[in-house]
Amino acid sequence: MRQEIRAGRLRRLVLVSVFTSTPILFTFLLVANIAAWRRVDLARVNLACIPIFAALAVLALIIDDRSSTTIGRKDEWAPGHVGNLRLDLELEIERKRLSAASLSLPPAIRRHVYRETVPAVVEQFRAEGKGYRRTHNIFQSVIIIGSLATSTAASLADAPPPYKWITVATSFAVGLSAGFTGYFKFRERSFYLQQTADSIEEEYDSVTLGVGRYKSIADDEASLVEFTERVEVLKSDQKKRQQQLDQPTETAEL
Repeated sequence: MRQEIRAGRLRRLVLVSVFTSTPILFTFLLVANIAAWRRVDLARVNLACIPIFAALAVLALIIDDRSSTTIGRKDEWAPGHVGNLRLDLELEIERKRLSAASLSLPPAIRRHVYRETVPAVVEQFRAEGKGYRRTHNIFQSVIIIGSLATSTAASLADAPPPYKWITVATSFAVGLSAGFTGYFKFRERSFYLQQTADSIEEEYDSVTLGVGRYKSIADDEASLVEFTERVEVLKSDQKKRQQQLDQPTETAEL
């Protein structure tokens, strides 16, 4: 159901992008042609946009056909499809909780089950860390390339007006990227998530192989108790670091 929710979000994103890009592009070209009337010849730009308009029109027809006439796939493109899937997922999770509560499993079995869920937690932390790291790298690339482009365009002081607009645009992009990077702290979030994932994986391997802090514990139940406590401490520390990063800079320093 989570995979279907992700697929539904992607379908809605494609649908909205296709049906909004055409009027946005047309409006942009219209404003550009009016602003550059009898000053800059935009004929080549207009001709280059004709295939783009044609491709968007064909793609819009395909999406409209799939969302309205294809049997069995109409609901997948409906506006409330993702919302219904989220509700169904919450209901299934609640049923799972009620079913688990009715089993009345002893703590020893619960700890065994908990240990087997740890690899999924590790993968979740790593996936989140990878996403933050990718976002940080994108913003850093914009800052580096934008800084060089701004310096190059600024050196052309006597250049035509388009170069001045390039300077303004690149300067705005660099400032925006630097602001987002400094405020949201994507690199720090990625680092802490990766560190927590590595620490939990190390604990999992140690308790599975009986090495490290678990080497001197002969009882398997005692090892699981120690392992559960250690993993919960690592997860709690990660939550605290996340809360610190969510605080404003002045509050975090206090």
